[in-house]
Amino acid sequence: MKNFKLVHHILAAIVLSASATGTAMAQDNSVSILFAGDVVLDGKPGKIIAEGKDPFFAFARLFKNADIRIVNLECVVATTGDAADKNFTFRAHPRTLATLKQHVDAVSIANNHSGDFGRAAFQEMLGLLDQQQIKRFGGGNNLREAHTPLIIEKKGLRIALLGYNEYMPRSFEAEAQAAGVAWSEDEQVVLDIRQARQQYHADLVIPFMHWGWENDKLAVNRQRQLARLMIDAGADAIIGGHPHVIQDVEHYKGKPIIYSLGNFIMDELDNEPQTRGWVIRLQLDKKGVTAWDTRLAKIDMDGVPHPVPEASTACWSRKDGQLKQCSNALD
Repeated sequence: MKNFKLVHHILAAIVLSASATGTAMAQDNSVSILFAGDVVLDGKPGKIIAEGKDPFFAFARLFKNADIRIVNLECVVATTGDAADKNFTFRAHPRTLATLKQHVDAVSIANNHSGDFGRAAFQEMLGLLDQQQIKRFGGGNNLREAHTPLIIEKKGLRIALLGYNEYMPRSFEAEAQAAGVAWSEDEQVVLDIRQARQQYHADLVIPFMHWGWENDKLAVNRQRQLARLMIDAGADAIIGGHPHVIQDVEHYKGKPIIYSLGNFIMDELDNEPQTRGWVIRLQLDKKGVTAWDTRLAKIDMDGVPHPVPEASTACWSRKDGQLKQCSNALD
């Protein structure tokens, strides 16, 4: 009887060990990807960096704990070019990229401010990003490059990132022999998503959209139509920005659509809702998004974001499929 009990305990220990190993492997094979909204390194945030300070500091730990970190770079980074004839033009100094590199792995450059100082300045930014080894997507030296997905591989998971500008006028689109951003022509977007899987062998595809209308807290029909089109084509999640405010969230075929994260680092703020943005973290496996949660950023007058730990914001898990409110405590 004693020998039987001993064998039973040994077998139980083996089962527990295997279970623990399996759990650890599941965690190891899960990839976290973090997205933050519009980042402008011009103006006051640029001056803060020039003074040796870091506008990302309050969220540094959250960024560090993610496997992949992505933001929308809502400015050109260059020393050349002439300002376009528009209400707001943003051009950040190249020194800001060293700070950006500490927190971010890649940037979307598919937005309506990448062309604020012309194609030469845009191409200068492409070179500076490459020198700093900050990956980029949603734009390039020509049309093909602008529509080529950025493939990031982590823990055996191949993730394709695509970026598109949807904000009119359609004035800074990449051309066959001219640098610019990727425009969201529906047929081309569908083709890009399918090619990301077929040609680039991506396990997951996530488009980062620049769309909608400024200050609208609800997505418009065009955003909803395009989001469904992208998911029908094979996208696993849709992340959006540009309205400068947080917009609504929904799931379609079990895939999350985050219509607008709002702002993250920016000092040109017109109203109180523009001072609030989300940082979202997706947990991924080969089947798609297993869970996601958000953290609220409150942006001060210098354009610097701060956590709001007492707030609760949207979160979701595949286990129960319910959209909930979760704590904002940083981890």
